[in-house]
Amino acid sequence: MFNKILIANRGEIAVRIIRAARELGVGTVAIYSTADRDALHVHLADEVICVGPARSTESYLNMNNILSAAVATGAQAIHPGFGFLSENSKFARLCEEMNIKFIGPSAKVMDMMGDKINARAEMIKAGVPVTPGSEGEVHTTDEAVKIAEEIGYPIMLKASAGGGGKGIRKVNNVEELVPAFEAAQAEAQAAFGNGAMFIERMIFPARHIEVQILGDSQGNVIHLGERDCSLQRNNQKVLEESPSVAIGHTLRNEITAAAVKAAQHVSYENAGTIEFLLDESSGKFYFMEMNTRVQVEHPVTEFVSGVDIVKEQIRVANGNELSVKQEDVTFSGHAIECRINAENPKFNFAPSPGKITNLFLPSGGVGLRVDSAMYSGYSIPPYYDSMIAKVIVHGENRFEALMKMQRALLEFDVEGVITNVDFQLELISDPHVVAGDYDTSFLGNVFLPEYQKED
Repeated sequence: MFNKILIANRGEIAVRIIRAARELGVGTVAIYSTADRDALHVHLADEVICVGPARSTESYLNMNNILSAAVATGAQAIHPGFGFLSENSKFARLCEEMNIKFIGPSAKVMDMMGDKINARAEMIKAGVPVTPGSEGEVHTTDEAVKIAEEIGYPIMLKASAGGGGKGIRKVNNVEELVPAFEAAQAEAQAAFGNGAMFIERMIFPARHIEVQILGDSQGNVIHLGERDCSLQRNNQKVLEESPSVAIGHTLRNEITAAAVKAAQHVSYENAGTIEFLLDESSGKFYFMEMNTRVQVEHPVTEFVSGVDIVKEQIRVANGNELSVKQEDVTFSGHAIECRINAENPKFNFAPSPGKITNLFLPSGGVGLRVDSAMYSGYSIPPYYDSMIAKVIVHGENRFEALMKMQRALLEFDVEGVITNVDFQLELISDPHVVAGDYDTSFLGNVFLPEYQKED
């Protein structure tokens, strides 16, 4: 096993990785920006090293400084977490060249599956269903208009190198296409340095279903079931659960088998997620994209499967076989995760950085977990993502999980900053959500208009 790994991230995921590594007997190195010198992951790691100023491009995205930190501290591997450099194939390739193990898939596989156009082509080869769309990159509005006419409206414009909801636009007709294309392309260029787009028919309404997969260097690939991530705002997930109430036994077997087939086709190694859109009216599902990293919502799957995904990541990167085979994986109960952000839902979800003057995190009972890097007296910096905690619950059934989440959110108390805790409490208590009657349009088209009326 590795003696020491460097965590190229911050916040709750950095804390999560440090804890997993410590339980495996592996030493840890935390990197931090000058804005994060008092962050929890800095306090918890065995060694710490500053990699730059507050701006992400000069610290958490600074490949040279991070690799220098790994060399200086003797770290044998780097865990990128999610976000930042986690899906950057150049960084993974630099790690390979420097004989530092990147805890994730190879740069080659990241290039293949991280680019949405390449990924679509590979899935077609693998026999995995994909939505009708453009065959390659789309660079001009003239090309976009022609392709949209061929596949039919409504359509989705997506950045080829995108992620995190950036460079995505829904287009209902030709009048909307040109301004939407130009805006999405500009956003993609600014966010990823790549303005290439692709177009696909919009499956709407739909369920957003993702399957967690794990692969090792010996060619073993397994799935850990599915998550329903349909409750989204601006293409960003808000709440996730497993299993999905929209999927029965037969469809579950089909969609998880398709995910394993997809991962096997590209010889996938480490943790990843295959994302699908499910048309509930027809029962058909379509490949959307692959995330070549650990997901924010991985604890939901850990609760229902009993498999520690982060520990598996470290073991696999060390060259070990997966500790479980598919026939060993069993699923129990129901799990739900709510993302807690420092933001003001009543003011268009504006970020709310500041000093936490008092904090009480929910606890007690079986099946409750809070992943966070917060503590009383900590100042949330304004430079990074607004997520400050994840509340995850597990119950024998969905009703018990819903009640446990309501109880947990009622206990959650943070003072000094505004959070979306009350928003999440209203969402988890909404009759549609309680009944499992929602899709990707529900939060934006049904719940939010009613929520905002309450002012």
